[in-house]
Amino acid sequence: MSRTLSYREALREGLDEELARDPNVILMGEEVAQYNGAYKVTEGLWKKWGDKRVVDTPISEAGFIGMGIGASMLGVRPVMELMFWSFHSVAFDQLVNNAACVRYMSGGLCHCPIVVRGPANGGTNVGATHSHIPEGLFASFPGLKVCAPATPADAKGLIKAAIRDNDPVYFMENTLLYGTTGEVPDPADGDFVIPLGLADLKREGSDISLIAHGRSVIHALEAAETLKAEHGIDADVLDLRSIRPLDQDAILKSVMKTNRVVLIDESKGFGGVSAMVSHIIQENAFDYLDAPIKRVTTIDAPAIYSKHVENEQLPNPKRIVEKVLSIA
Repeated sequence: MSRTLSYREALREGLDEELARDPNVILMGEEVAQYNGAYKVTEGLWKKWGDKRVVDTPISEAGFIGMGIGASMLGVRPVMELMFWSFHSVAFDQLVNNAACVRYMSGGLCHCPIVVRGPANGGTNVGATHSHIPEGLFASFPGLKVCAPATPADAKGLIKAAIRDNDPVYFMENTLLYGTTGEVPDPADGDFVIPLGLADLKREGSDISLIAHGRSVIHALEAAETLKAEHGIDADVLDLRSIRPLDQDAILKSVMKTNRVVLIDESKGFGGVSAMVSHIIQENAFDYLDAPIKRVTTIDAPAIYSKHVENEQLPNPKRIVEKVLSIA
């Protein structure tokens, strides 16, 4: 059985279940406790689990991320919320130079089972310094795992897998998805966990592959319906879900079936996630392509404050449809 939950509720349910399952799991971050979280993801968890399991921290990302890394090396499993992933820059040494390297530098003697989660998106008109989309950046560092779920079910299943993983997992959410709803399996039916590194085919098609992650999946699905209804083009929509590890088999299977591909990515085009996916396709499935690989990414400028202009700066269904029609 399943129930309809919001993305926010599904995340909260996953966190709650992991707090119950493992006494070493703790939640940390700015205003995650009494205030119920800046985005209300942790609502009610402090009241249920108390001060030792749900911990408000000072406004010092470098401080509490560093503290979580140290605690993880001693057996704690911290889940740390960044109010915006844009604030990664003030904790970059901790996130990259420390967390990513602990296991390697210790010869496997120490693990760093942390999760850092929070919003990583544009589209909310909060300016350039609060609108970074850094999944491609962090995926480029060995030792780190990165995921970006698009649906409530994926959010729950992936957060549970992330918490149980012995490596650092950076969990990228989208504030514009928090209120969206979808079917999520009932806990009474068993433990619902989605393994990291497993993509999901959200829509079956035969004419072109639309490959995306995060909120771009929602845009791709909308574009696919328009393409079918107005142009008779039947699109596969593949949701990467996990950026690193990346499900290369699923990517290649879709492209080898449809022979055309458009990659949708809210990262900037230069060095983004879709750039890596494009390389994988051309190296392993070049002979299957009937048209050049195309990409729809965020237009290469700092996040634009104007709502109407930012909406065009980011990938959207209209831009996806236009890109497909340019090669179909």
